[in-house]
Amino acid sequence: DDLFKTNAGIAKGIVEACAKFCPQAVLAMIVNPVNSVVPAMAELYKKKGLDPMKIIGVSTLDVVRANKFAGEILGKNPNYINVPVVGGHAGTTILPLFSQDKVAKTIPAEKIPDLDKHVQDAGTDVVNAKDGKGSATLSMAYAGARFGRSVLAGLSGRRRVECAYCKSDITDLPYFAQKVVLGEGGITKVLPLGELNEHETKRLEEAKTQLKSEIDTGLKYAEENSLA
Repeated sequence: DDLFKTNAGIAKGIVEACAKFCPQAVLAMIVNPVNSVVPAMAELYKKKGLDPMKIIGVSTLDVVRANKFAGEILGKNPNYINVPVVGGHAGTTILPLFSQDKVAKTIPAEKIPDLDKHVQDAGTDVVNAKDGKGSATLSMAYAGARFGRSVLAGLSGRRRVECAYCKSDITDLPYFAQKVVLGEGGITKVLPLGELNEHETKRLEEAKTQLKSEIDTGLKYAEENSLA
C-alpha cells in the first residue's frame, strides 16, 4: 500500500505533465504496482477529458520470461516462441497461455502448473538471488525496449501485436492485460483472449479475483485525486 501511494504520486506528476504538454503521446508505464497505477492514471486522464487508452501498462517482461522458460524446457530458441500472458502484472494475476503458442503447447501438461508459477514468481526469484540488493533491472530494460520499439513501429504505420495492460472490455474487469494491436495513435484494437484450456480457465478466475482488488485501489485513487 505504501509502494502504491509513493509510486502513484510519482506517476501522477509525469502523467500531469504529459496531459498538459503532449496529450496525444502514448504513456508506457512500468511503475509498480502496475495493476493499480495504470487504472489510477488512466481514470485521471479520462477525468481530464483525455483518452485513457493512451495509458498503457508494460507487461512485456512476463511474455519474455514465459518464452524463455518454455524454450529452456523444450531446448528451443525463445525468439521463435510467443506465449501470450494475460491478466495483470503481479503474482497470481500473471497468466501465461502456453496452449496458444505452437511450440510451447508441446510442453507436457503435468509441467505447466510449475512453469506457470515460475513465470509468476520470476521477479521475486531475482530479488532473492540478489539478496534484496536489487531487482530484475536488465530483463526489465530489455522488455521495456521491446515494447517501446513496437509502439514506435505502430506510430509509424507498421502495426505490431504485443500483450499490454490497459482499459479493456474483454472480461468483466475494466482493466486487463491481453494482446493489443499497436498502430498509429497507440492501441488501435484490444484482441480477445482466444481459446483457453482447462488449467488456464481455472487460473483465469483466480487471476481475476486478485486483480479486481488491485484495480479497485487504483480507481479509488482516481476518485480522490485530479490532474492539475
